[in-house]
Amino acid sequence: MKFGKEFKAQMVPEWQEAYMDYDFLKTLLKEIQRFKLRTKPPPPPPHSTTNHGGLNRRMTLYRAFSGLIQKNNSPSSPGDVESQPIFVNSVNRDGSQSYETTFLMSSDEGGEYETVYFRRLDEEFNKVEKFYKEKVGVVMEEAAMLNKQMDALIAFRIKVENPTGWHDRSADMTRLASDVAVSAAALSASTPSGARASRKYPVMDVIEEASSQHERSDESTHHNREEDDEEEDESIRKAEARKRNKVKGIKPAPLEVLNHVTINNTRETPRSTIKGVLKVPQHAELKFTRDNLRKVEEQLKRAFAEFYQKLRLLKSFSFLNTLAFSKIMKKYDKITSRDASKAYMKMVDSSCFGNSDEVIKVMERVEATFIKHFSNSNRSKGMSVLRPKAKRERHRTTFSMGFFCGCTIALIVALVLTIRAHHIMDKPGRETYMRTMFPLYSLFGFIVLHMLMYAADIYFWRRYRVNYSFIFGFKQGTELGSRQILFLGFGIATLALISVLLNLDMEIDPITADYHKFTELLPMLLVIFLIVLVCLPLNVLYRPARFFFLTCVFHCIAAPLYKVHRHQQQHVTLPDFFLADQLTSQVQAIRSLQFYVCYYGWGDYTHRETTCKSSDVFNTFYFIVAAIPYWARLLQCLRRLFEEKDIMQGVNGGKYFITIVAVCLRTAYSLNKGYAWGVTALIFSVLAAIVGTYWDLVYDWGLLQRNSKNRWLRDKLLVPQKSVYYVAMVLNVVLRFAWLQTVLNFKMFSLHRETLITIVASLEIIRRGIWNFFRLENEHLNNVGKYRAFKSVPLPFNYDEDDDKDE
Repeated sequence: MKFGKEFKAQMVPEWQEAYMDYDFLKTLLKEIQRFKLRTKPPPPPPHSTTNHGGLNRRMTLYRAFSGLIQKNNSPSSPGDVESQPIFVNSVNRDGSQSYETTFLMSSDEGGEYETVYFRRLDEEFNKVEKFYKEKVGVVMEEAAMLNKQMDALIAFRIKVENPTGWHDRSADMTRLASDVAVSAAALSASTPSGARASRKYPVMDVIEEASSQHERSDESTHHNREEDDEEEDESIRKAEARKRNKVKGIKPAPLEVLNHVTINNTRETPRSTIKGVLKVPQHAELKFTRDNLRKVEEQLKRAFAEFYQKLRLLKSFSFLNTLAFSKIMKKYDKITSRDASKAYMKMVDSSCFGNSDEVIKVMERVEATFIKHFSNSNRSKGMSVLRPKAKRERHRTTFSMGFFCGCTIALIVALVLTIRAHHIMDKPGRETYMRTMFPLYSLFGFIVLHMLMYAADIYFWRRYRVNYSFIFGFKQGTELGSRQILFLGFGIATLALISVLLNLDMEIDPITADYHKFTELLPMLLVIFLIVLVCLPLNVLYRPARFFFLTCVFHCIAAPLYKVHRHQQQHVTLPDFFLADQLTSQVQAIRSLQFYVCYYGWGDYTHRETTCKSSDVFNTFYFIVAAIPYWARLLQCLRRLFEEKDIMQGVNGGKYFITIVAVCLRTAYSLNKGYAWGVTALIFSVLAAIVGTYWDLVYDWGLLQRNSKNRWLRDKLLVPQKSVYYVAMVLNVVLRFAWLQTVLNFKMFSLHRETLITIVASLEIIRRGIWNFFRLENEHLNNVGKYRAFKSVPLPFNYDEDDDKDE
């Protein structure tokens, strides 16, 4: 792979604009090369010399041998300095330091091309340097904050281990303090001096852990304290002296720090939301219990892991850009036959991002602190959390996916052949089957189709480098790829098709025709199996992904008791309202679940008889069930409107309210068939389709921008083919209005009503799959524009001095 492609592949997606523009600089070098070829064409290659053996030898094989132990070059003479093609110096502009390269040979033929090249090279370098300095400054501030959090954690641990007080048992606390405080101030050496100087609290000397002999003597002095006080005090003083000599300046936090901190109640639950509405005061006092200590440690553990990922990204940013500047300067030297790379790379190496020792030191201290405090000094365990291994594609997943895909295709062919061979569609029971069994099995079709569309979305997100795992907030290594989704989708399809074939075969075969009860229970058993599989607590079949899905489902159900964050400082998460949007496209699947309850709960399923459609209770829930997904999105928008004071959230909520009215009117028309219901449903359906289409294209996709350099699109596009966006917009409009078929009742190929409803519902799922790609593309580009690549993890402690600063 060429370096340019590798350079792009290893970029942090959200920082693409901050990296050196390697391709553009290569373009400038190609212009220099073309000019030199025009003015000074290369000499013809010399005739190759052939020896007696007939071997062609290159001229380089006859150069003088320079030796195997060549000495280092002597310092450049004054003449060498004068012959340097460039001069790099530091200038101060607008209070900020930047670097400027002067091309000393601009009078040479074609020198203006090289002058332009170095001017653009300086722009790229200063851009990278400025961005890196800003990010390092933010990281160092976070290091100071984490250092203060560690002070509070250590004091909290001491209070939990010794609730009666520090002075009651100094010998026991010697061992405890050494365990929790050897690296307590490990980050303090890496924080800015101002941050360390701002600490108001007295410090406590670090006490080294006594040896095993001292521990045994401590146990004996515990029983006879009065006799051995002098020996114990002497051993403690020696331990303190050794520790001060060994680690100078590293001191744990005093217990007095707890007088200035409170618990930061960042976890939001329905209970906390209700308390906030009722203005019930939240208790933030410190309770020194092991349960609270565990919660605090978990929060700080996540904060350290996320902070370490930031450091890794910064280190990678520094390394890649340094390598890119080295590569581009070598290309310049090769094309121009000059020796400018040494002087320029000397400046690069001395710059902030070229010399990333500061970040590396912080990384080492974070590793030491994390291993000591959060993994019980187990380095392999601690590093597995800080540096999780990249998930590898397993061959068995690919094989299983292909196997179930083949089974699905084979079963579909078998189903078609069975229906045609036995003329099932011409039999009298066709109408009964379409009213009862077809809605039951169509549920699995909706689920599988949605999974196939989601797998296609993941494939294209990865192809165009949309950081979907970060946007959704997946824990690293738990996100599912397209192959895993296809494996699950085809697996469900295989089970559903087997159930359909068994049902048909048992009805056709006179030997098994009596087993009505078992055959009719097949779809319900499959639904129960899938529900149990999703909720299964065992660590099988992607448990983290399944629990993440269940959490989001609960958040949708509990809306608006959970706040839906879009941007929280540097954290982007939208899984809750993204899932709610998916459910709005699965209204027919939710209605199928309602039919399951009615059919198997109140109908005579053994004879395929049901009175669901004529039941008032069923018809009432038929309205409610269809409105639930839109209602959840409406409540989420209202929650954001009240908290963020964003009027656009109110407009978005109005869109979902209009859709709820349209869905209810369409349902009423399908049940009553009245002319007035039909006209009203048509009006609101058209209005909902127009508003929804406009919101999709303008706000969710960010398209239809008048002043965009890409006509009627947006300035930044990930897909190079612009026609893809135009086709997607047209399809979105057409598929949005496909729901009007339920009102207009066009006769299409004499299809059964249930078949027509299934087709329209499938078109909506396809529309949602297309919407998903461009929605996340737009979100990703927003993150890129704001260089948002990190999660913001809430910290457990809140310092009083921080509140004073905020005020």
